[in-house]
Amino acid sequence: MTTRSALIIGGGTGGLFTGAFLAREGWAVTVVEKNAIIGGGLQMFRRGNHRFETGMHTLGGFHEGGTLQRICAYLGIADRLRLRADDCLTEIHYGADGRTWHLPYGREALEACLAQAFPADAAGLHAYFDALYALTDEVEIFRLRESPDGLRPHSPRFLQPADEMIASFVADGHLRDILAYMNPMYAGVAGHTPAYIHALINALYIDGPCRFVGGSQQLADALSAVITDAGGEVIAGDAVARLDVEDRRITAVITTGGRRLTADTYISAIHPEAMLPLLPPGALPRAYCQRLHDIPKTYSAFTVYVGFRPQAFPYTDHTCYHQDDYGMVWTHGRRPDDDAWPRGFMYFTPPAVDQGPWAERMIINCVMPWEEVAPWADSRLGHRPEAYRRWKARRTQQVMDRMERLHPGFAAAADMVLASSPLTIRDYYATPQGALFGYRKDCHDFMLSYLPVATKVKNLLLTGQNINLHGICGVPLTAILTAEALTGRNTIIRKIRAAGGDGSSSCGMA
Repeated sequence: MTTRSALIIGGGTGGLFTGAFLAREGWAVTVVEKNAIIGGGLQMFRRGNHRFETGMHTLGGFHEGGTLQRICAYLGIADRLRLRADDCLTEIHYGADGRTWHLPYGREALEACLAQAFPADAAGLHAYFDALYALTDEVEIFRLRESPDGLRPHSPRFLQPADEMIASFVADGHLRDILAYMNPMYAGVAGHTPAYIHALINALYIDGPCRFVGGSQQLADALSAVITDAGGEVIAGDAVARLDVEDRRITAVITTGGRRLTADTYISAIHPEAMLPLLPPGALPRAYCQRLHDIPKTYSAFTVYVGFRPQAFPYTDHTCYHQDDYGMVWTHGRRPDDDAWPRGFMYFTPPAVDQGPWAERMIINCVMPWEEVAPWADSRLGHRPEAYRRWKARRTQQVMDRMERLHPGFAAAADMVLASSPLTIRDYYATPQGALFGYRKDCHDFMLSYLPVATKVKNLLLTGQNINLHGICGVPLTAILTAEALTGRNTIIRKIRAAGGDGSSSCGMA
């Protein structure tokens, strides 16, 4: 029997999961990644004695019986992952009133906590959580259920703006803001982000958040091993330079390193707009190419990486959020006055392998619109102008000043401070405008951002966060859809259910 082959462009989370699924199904898989380190948002980098994650922080879906746990069980990597359960869902601090909210995970505990604080909205809260989980049940693949042929109808609430959905159940403005605190996890925009996106992301974490112990690179390496153990190849540090196309079929991939690689099927796991220049003119319809450019993009981020001196800053077993005031959570993507930035941010201390009471490092993520760095859009890594470096240093100091106000002595605890900007995200991930979550879903024009995995190039498929769902759970689910376009509808879903349906593996969670 002739083995079918697939070549995947991009060794990020989407490319590696898609490759792992196909490898498990007997395909010969080759993954080509432009960066020296595979993993995309899973990759890590080292500075001095510290290693930092570039994307993944709090994880959802790895709890017993969770979607990611079951996927990992099917792929045979569950026992390779070291995970640590968070001690609560999150901590949110509001500068306006100085109040800090410690929210427990688990629907019942979270609902009870919020109902006690907002008794007048208790009934509405219960109805809100009912609606939240009902929306997740409308997405078969999120629950790893077999999908029917054709598009299924959805409830009217599915594409309701998420902020309106929350407001339809609860009256208190502060409570509405708390329920929307995860907006930076999906770039929520008032009046535009569909309720189903809000529901999927929130339910994923409410059910049980955790974090990688020792860093996120372990998942990328485990997925790579699935591919190579099956006889495949993962090539890092060699970008795809062009795709040769004849009669609307790709015939070869040519890399900057001079490789000529061929396969039966080619899968683009990079941003669709980064894929277009690799194709010859006319390979895809002009209207399709224009549509890719027209889809709105999510906002980006400015990230500060802090390494701590030994026994200088306490370890925190959950993710923390700060908001200057209530009512800002839907407007983080707008450009504030220079001195007002950042109006909100997220920070966390990733656990080390031998984690004790003291943190080794911290990552602080601040939402930032692309317009902030647009003046230096023509620059590239290692070749930024002095004006950009001054701007970056000033923004970094603003973040450090905010942390100092929250945690006096913070600056003295740090022995290393680094930062990245939307330009960094753009250049490392080949994502236009450094869009943190790729294309933005809009409830008023849902079909604009809906991209099928198949293209008009007969043997070219798409995968990754821009195609269906984003994030640590959404990207693997999209990878299933892409892989099943080759293996047959529900073939992989059935095997995942058979392999991990009882949630018997704990995925190495400590």
